[in-house]
Amino acid sequence: MAKFIDLNADMGESWGRWTLGADEEIMPYITSANVACGFHGGDPHVMRQTVALALRHGVAIGSHPSLPDLMGFGRRVMDVSPQELKDYLCYQTGALREFVRAAGGGDLQHTKPHGILYSMIEKDEPLATAVAESARESGKELILMALGSGKYDRIARKMGVRVASEGFADRAYNVDLTLVSRKLPGSLITDPERAAAQAVKMAMEGKVRTIDGVEIDISVQTICCHGDTPGAQKIVRTVREALDRAGCQVKPLRDWLPKA
Repeated sequence: MAKFIDLNADMGESWGRWTLGADEEIMPYITSANVACGFHGGDPHVMRQTVALALRHGVAIGSHPSLPDLMGFGRRVMDVSPQELKDYLCYQTGALREFVRAAGGGDLQHTKPHGILYSMIEKDEPLATAVAESARESGKELILMALGSGKYDRIARKMGVRVASEGFADRAYNVDLTLVSRKLPGSLITDPERAAAQAVKMAMEGKVRTIDGVEIDISVQTICCHGDTPGAQKIVRTVREALDRAGCQVKPLRDWLPKA
């Protein structure tokens, strides 16, 4: 039986005259692109260019919405209500959807919250519910990427949302399967071979080794490499090549993920 996996990366996070990431080098190796929508990175011109780049390489496109924190790159906690969060998500995803439509690319494949919001919804059930509601209201085919074996993954599935559980090749894990804080040493995996080994282990064995050396079960349908990790282009290429060698069918989620 074929083993399918999706490989995603955060794209389009440059803004104005500020450039971040190596989108041109990374895009050929991924199958899904999480495109910044202006609140933590990206701007209308970068969004248009990133959509065009993804379509050129046959990469599925999804929104990567954030809290409104451009200066903090969406990595600072903010006090927001569930309705405010839904408005932020609708605003950003809608903008990207129009760029995709205008480029003749059909509809969005997925949405994935960015930065600190991704962590906040693991701890705050009303916010997690708001994210799931936003995805559901955006269209029944839209896929929500959620932390594999996490709280909001379970909440979204119970609500009937189409969910893809996500693992990370370039981030270290705690024993509760949360990601190690970026403020702590060892939180980022910058060695391409280590990142590739972690990705293959998750995809093929359904396991991940934590920062403490404990091996834990994890179920994932998509694996992320961050576009702003140092040496990201080499990490992504090495991860993709390792998955291919391991016998994974690396394809966009839209091609194989069951409907909700």
